[in-house]
Amino acid sequence: MYAYSGFAKSAVTVALIGALSLTTTLARALDLFDGDLQVHGFLMQSLINTDDNNFLGRSKDRFSTDFREIGVNASWRATPEVQLSAELLSHRAGGTDDGDLRLDYGLVDWTPYSSESGRGGVRFGRVKTSYGLYNKTRDVPFTRPSVILPQSIYFERTRNLTVSADGGEIYVENYGGGGLLSASFALGLPHADTESARVALVGLNRPGRLESDLASNFQLLYEEAGGKYRVSLTAARLDLRYKPGAGDSLRAGRLGLTPVVFSAQYNAEKWSLTGEYAVRRTSARDFGPFFYNGRADGESYYLQGTYQLAPRWEALLRYDAYYADRSDRNGRDFAAATRVPAFTRFAKDWTTGVRFDVTPAFMLRAEAHRVDGAGFLPAQDNPNPLALRQKWNLFMLLGSFRF
Repeated sequence: MYAYSGFAKSAVTVALIGALSLTTTLARALDLFDGDLQVHGFLMQSLINTDDNNFLGRSKDRFSTDFREIGVNASWRATPEVQLSAELLSHRAGGTDDGDLRLDYGLVDWTPYSSESGRGGVRFGRVKTSYGLYNKTRDVPFTRPSVILPQSIYFERTRNLTVSADGGEIYVENYGGGGLLSASFALGLPHADTESARVALVGLNRPGRLESDLASNFQLLYEEAGGKYRVSLTAARLDLRYKPGAGDSLRAGRLGLTPVVFSAQYNAEKWSLTGEYAVRRTSARDFGPFFYNGRADGESYYLQGTYQLAPRWEALLRYDAYYADRSDRNGRDFAAATRVPAFTRFAKDWTTGVRFDVTPAFMLRAEAHRVDGAGFLPAQDNPNPLALRQKWNLFMLLGSFRF
């Protein structure tokens, strides 16, 4: 009965999204003041089912509707050099995010230098983090290659920690005959003291709080003039402090996260090939005997291909791999030290999917995952690690509308 109710609820929502999209033949922004003010929006509802484990809601042997997004963003060109941008977002993702409305980003973009050969400027406020190829646009379903991004690089369970930061970003862009070369450097305070970040980094039911020092982020990106090639390098540094709460079994510890991501993409007329590879150094110290202190050099990567089957149809195939510690790829050393299953330290995911653009404003996606490991599963949806299964299947259906 619950499975039928969940499916019916999601199906009705997707149908309403489709009906709304059919009221327009073109997906357009709302342009005001001769285009100086633009307003965009999107709505996404998904349906998720797993045969084992839970992902973004109670999905095991039932249909979960707990992965949805509603967003409205606006940009205003106040002067030729100054643009203001902001987005209000409701993001529901199982136990990792409750869907409360919040400011996802809000910034001032000042470009004092601009010419035919390039431009340079600074953004300040709540700034989207330049991370890999997709992080800056990960919230808009139409810009993602799949229902969810590759979890080896773009973790859903720590999304709020990495999506934006309160601070500033300096950027320069050069337009040459061969293409676009851009570089950016940002300093800011990430959203560290959220339940999703706390659970992902120090575990469930911790009464303390996480605080962050200024985090740094650097990205270098090159894009060939016709958009055929894109390559980038991203490097970031986060230093976090844990302050224990009343009755806490953990001591005041420190966490260090240093990811480096290499990205490459090739775009042909009907197909695209994308790959990203990351090394991620994680250190934990001073938490006391009830925590896994130490250092781990994580490794993750994916290779993804898309092909346009017809004008409105696109197919996807992807292999995605994540290892929490490349010196302990099978997790056996971790399991011996913690008695937590070894397969919680890795995940290998084969994904196949299809996209259908019903109209320019309404999109449907369906995809199936065959997963070996539980490395990217949120603890909020799976509070007992001993109940997890190593090999499991995931099915996802998505409907999204934009304007």
